[in-house]
Amino acid sequence: MTNPRTSHHIDLKDEDGHIAAAAEVSTESGPDGTVRASMYAKSEHVRRGDRTSLVDAVMDSAEVKASDRMEATVPYGDIESIERLRERTDDTELRAAGASTLVDANVPRDREQRTPESPAGDG
Repeated sequence: MTNPRTSHHIDLKDEDGHIAAAAEVSTESGPDGTVRASMYAKSEHVRRGDRTSLVDAVMDSAEVKASDRMEATVPYGDIESIERLRERTDDTELRAAGASTLVDANVPRDREQRTPESPAGDG
């Protein structure tokens, strides 16, 4: 039996309580399927690190943790998000699609060990 499509929204707020970056995370085919995420900054004046924090929030979400694959969409040129996705996923492939970059990747089972604070192989 497969789970129905689930979706949730993640907001990252700045120090003033305004939404700095956001993501929509959804899955259609149950825990071992593919999760889809669309990530974007609400403003061009986002603080350095906000996009990284948004990727971390997405990667730590229940939908992503329960999935084997991820398909993500980020704005074209968003190097901060791309680099963090590369750090947090395996077999990451990128391709441009208009004003977006599409990311296809495997979600590692040992992702807790793959964060910059604790590189793979440590622990």
